[in-house]
Amino acid sequence: MMSIFHNIKQFLTDVLYIWRRELIQVIHDEGVLIFLVFVPLGYPLLYSWIYNNEAVHEVPVVVVDHSHSQLSRQFIRDCDATGEVRVACFANDLDEARSIVSRQFVKGVYLIPADFATRINRGESATVSVYCDMSVMLIYKAIYQTAAVEAGRLGAGLKIRKSGNYTKREDAVTVQPLAVDDVAMFNPSGGYGSCLLPAVLLLILQQTLALGIGMAAGTARERHRNKQLIPDNDHHYSGPLRIAFGKLLCYGMIAAVTSAYLSMAIPRMFSFPQLASGWTLLFMMLPYVVACIFFGMAVSCIVRYRENVMLIMVFVSVPLLFLTGVSWPQTNIPGYWQGVSWLFPSTFGVRAYVRANSMGATIDQILPEIRLLWIQAAAYFGFACFVYYRQLCKLRKGE
Repeated sequence: MMSIFHNIKQFLTDVLYIWRRELIQVIHDEGVLIFLVFVPLGYPLLYSWIYNNEAVHEVPVVVVDHSHSQLSRQFIRDCDATGEVRVACFANDLDEARSIVSRQFVKGVYLIPADFATRINRGESATVSVYCDMSVMLIYKAIYQTAAVEAGRLGAGLKIRKSGNYTKREDAVTVQPLAVDDVAMFNPSGGYGSCLLPAVLLLILQQTLALGIGMAAGTARERHRNKQLIPDNDHHYSGPLRIAFGKLLCYGMIAAVTSAYLSMAIPRMFSFPQLASGWTLLFMMLPYVVACIFFGMAVSCIVRYRENVMLIMVFVSVPLLFLTGVSWPQTNIPGYWQGVSWLFPSTFGVRAYVRANSMGATIDQILPEIRLLWIQAAAYFGFACFVYYRQLCKLRKGE
């Protein structure tokens, strides 16, 4: 019995020693400190502030009017009268319009063909071509939706004039025989921030943890004589479980603060949807943080130099956002890529967070994602322990 208590005491002593050593390394390494603390605190503020308005107004466009008719001029005036689009100038042809767009004077082009009025007067459908700057989705949304809405209104007015109605009620029925009330259930403002930023916040947590842990591991490889993750002259690093739990305690302490800041403080500061209770967020964030930490340890076991982890994680940031199923429909993601997405905690963490915090899902409704996060945490924990065990065996053999 005394031997068991002694082993437990020694285990806890080693875990606390490794936690202290890892924490000192984080504090004294500027690069690791930036990625683990300052980036999670500062980057979400900048990103959320940029998209805090949720919509853009008075986006400048250039018009190429080959019709020069009363109907084309009416369409241009209607678009210019909206709050989303401003007709900045006119161009003689599409090449000139593209030149104006390339110089960033305007963000889009409305091309009205020469047969625009002729086809409408014949009762045929006419086409207005819309060219948008796709570098910012908000700009594309404003330019395209304005053209679509105003084209619909112009068509409704023409339909009324040709219908031969006698009352306004008949005109209303002609334009809209069935009234439709469009309600955005989980994004009342219809904005980019409320839709996508909750997913970005969770992805930031995973990426910064992986970057910080990977850079710390690269520094350890550079300092140790054998280029391994484990020092060869420290008896506290005597078992893989001690090493894994010591690192988990260190990075978990930091992630507890940053995860609470990202999942609760930032949405409250910028009025993003917040429907989940504190207990629901805790129940969901705990496995996500643990999975992200062990994922970072697994990545750190692969990289050899501290710069490598930056090349890997920064490169996959945008693909991982698409694979979560938030910015691109999950049902339209091919099965192969869905299988790849299961390797990353962000896939299930983002889905659980968005469903709970933006859609009001209960704990029971996000249990599948929570279970998968625990499975990921166990898998990456086992992989990290296996690598640590192999390195300990090499150290004991004197390799």
